[in-house]
Amino acid sequence: MFGFIKTLATTFDIPGFNWKGLILGFTTAQFIFENYLTYRQYKVLQKSEPPETLKLDIPKETFSKSQLYSRAKARFSIFSDSYSFLLNYTVIQFNVLPKLWGISAKLMNSDITKFILPKFMGGVITQSLFFLFSFQFISSLISIPISYYEHFVLEEKFGFNKQTKALFFTDIIKSLILGVIIGSPLIAGFLKIIDYFGDKFIFYIWSFLFVVQLAMQTLYPFIIQPFFNKLTPLEEGKLRTSIEELAKKQKFPLTKLYVIDGSKRSSHSNAYFMGLPWSKQIVLFDTLIESSSVEETTAVLGHEIGHWYLSHNNKMIGIAQLYSFFLFTLFQIFIHNNSLYNNFGFLNKPYPVIIGFLLFNDILKPLDCFLTFGMNLLSRKHEYQADAYAVKLGYSQQLSRALIKLQIENLSTMDADFLYSSYHYSHPILSERLKAIGYVADEKVKKTI
Repeated sequence: MFGFIKTLATTFDIPGFNWKGLILGFTTAQFIFENYLTYRQYKVLQKSEPPETLKLDIPKETFSKSQLYSRAKARFSIFSDSYSFLLNYTVIQFNVLPKLWGISAKLMNSDITKFILPKFMGGVITQSLFFLFSFQFISSLISIPISYYEHFVLEEKFGFNKQTKALFFTDIIKSLILGVIIGSPLIAGFLKIIDYFGDKFIFYIWSFLFVVQLAMQTLYPFIIQPFFNKLTPLEEGKLRTSIEELAKKQKFPLTKLYVIDGSKRSSHSNAYFMGLPWSKQIVLFDTLIESSSVEETTAVLGHEIGHWYLSHNNKMIGIAQLYSFFLFTLFQIFIHNNSLYNNFGFLNKPYPVIIGFLLFNDILKPLDCFLTFGMNLLSRKHEYQADAYAVKLGYSQQLSRALIKLQIENLSTMDADFLYSSYHYSHPILSERLKAIGYVADEKVKKTI
């Protein structure tokens, strides 16, 4: 196997090949394709009437506001995508990576850094950490205007933004600090494994990242989540009793039931699971509890338990692991590609592995586009199955009405171009879900925006 991979590596290592042009071509093609999809969707967002399935439940003024909000987000996505495209183009075209790599070496070797860092820290791995965190810091600074506009102009205009400017900037600082604290040992471990095992790193790096993923699922609610949100146990009452009874009947391994203060940042609603397969915690947004009845909230969790019962999450994790293994197998072909490094201004060996991995991910963009289509197709199939599971539990009407309320509450897009939704949506649109559930309106949902 390794001999075959080395043969492929030699085949792809073509002296003088324009890898920069290839990556710029892939980046440009993806930019054009995704904005073409947004253009198709924008035409759908100009409709004045909701889909037939929603006409009895969605007031016309609410549908009009949803369309207005969705058009605003579509225009914003075109602008932000253009902004990102220009930045990526600049980084590639003007050899920003080797320049930043050189700056990271100077930072690592500065007197202040040598005084702070332990003596054993040095060399390519430490320089890679300086490079990555410098790149992340610059990227965060550059993205602040875009993110600020999204929260304090777009979301504010439609009444969704609830966070203060102080909280906004505090979140950025916290994210950067956590990135350094948690990311440093993980990235160092990643690079050390490749350095130690050489061309036979595939299985070891794949195993390492799988263990990290399991650890993060376990530790996230206790270590990372508290930095951004407060989790409090759901108080005793009808809702807690209803959820616990449902979990017990379905033999769902519920260990904790939390409410998260999502309302301090946004009025959007949500619910999710955390934890390992044998120990699950349910997290409800406070906005969801406020906008839905006990029966409707329980129905939403019936849908989520359906995902667990049908092993949807495990299937998606399994696919992700297979893709990860495939990814690292391909990466082995490019890790020593002289022409790739040279074309991007890295002329001296040993070549930094982290740079090779970043460039390799850019080369994979066409494959990622196809993978996005496939994963969304599978995800939408899972959503239909989870809805059907909730219907079998007797929550057909309650789930339908909960979905309608969430749609109204969040001003979510109510109609979509088929190609746009295939690429961007992991969930079917509301009208498709209600049709599959077999929902028939008996009275208008008492919720308008």
